[in-house]
Amino acid sequence: MKHFIFLLLIFCSFIAKGQELYVFTEPASNMPAKSISVRLTGMFMGPQVWNDRPMQRYIPEVMLGLNKNLMLHVGTTFGDMHTSNFAWESIYLYGKYRFLSKDEIHKHFRMAVFADASHTRAPFHNDEITLQGDKSGVQLGLIATQLWHKLAVSGTVSHTQVLDKSRNSKNVIYVPSRVYQAMNYSLSAGYLLLPREYTDYKQTNLNLYTEVLAQQSLDRKAYYVDLAPALQLIFNSNMKLNVGYRFQVGGTMQRMAKTSWLISLERTFLNALKRKSS
Repeated sequence: MKHFIFLLLIFCSFIAKGQELYVFTEPASNMPAKSISVRLTGMFMGPQVWNDRPMQRYIPEVMLGLNKNLMLHVGTTFGDMHTSNFAWESIYLYGKYRFLSKDEIHKHFRMAVFADASHTRAPFHNDEITLQGDKSGVQLGLIATQLWHKLAVSGTVSHTQVLDKSRNSKNVIYVPSRVYQAMNYSLSAGYLLLPREYTDYKQTNLNLYTEVLAQQSLDRKAYYVDLAPALQLIFNSNMKLNVGYRFQVGGTMQRMAKTSWLISLERTFLNALKRKSS
């Protein structure tokens, strides 16, 4: 890549039980064991050069904390980013396993591996590879997260393969050539701004985030680097509202859009998977 970014402000969130609740990426930490979360995410893009209308996508998702080390997500997407009609786009499954945890008082280091797979009926558009609505494929990655009291930094590296029927076609030559595989990189962090001191779990949290998101094609020289600041409110320790803005700071990939807004609402039900004693 030709662009290098030096970030002066990198922050993270820290709430009860030390979870890092990033907006655009996942940390190495998992959601509480035996819990269920439901989340609805909305993504919004303004009119583009190739498309004179605003676009939207909605992602309902269910997340399961099977135990302290293993969690699963299953989700689907609806939108009008590829067609003028609002319709169902895709389904995906995500799993994460935490294999390392070094915990101390107000401090920990954790690592996890993750994999996800998706199927979409959207047509093949653009170079950018995303598995939530745009491409069918599989991804495998590694996450490392370091927490220092209210400050944490998390890094992710992953490899994505697009599973599209055009990949094996020998009758059609695409110009420019299509992107079917890529490396993905992220640096995610934030800061717990409020409350300054905890007195009970019902206090409202305000977290500030900054995330750097990058992708490099392995088929040809194409990449992007995005910056994504965000705000997060946590109510009663079980409901989360996220608002984030993502914009490109460098890149050569053809993309759906170089700027977008994200809004999500998530509710967690603790001990929802716990067996009731007879």
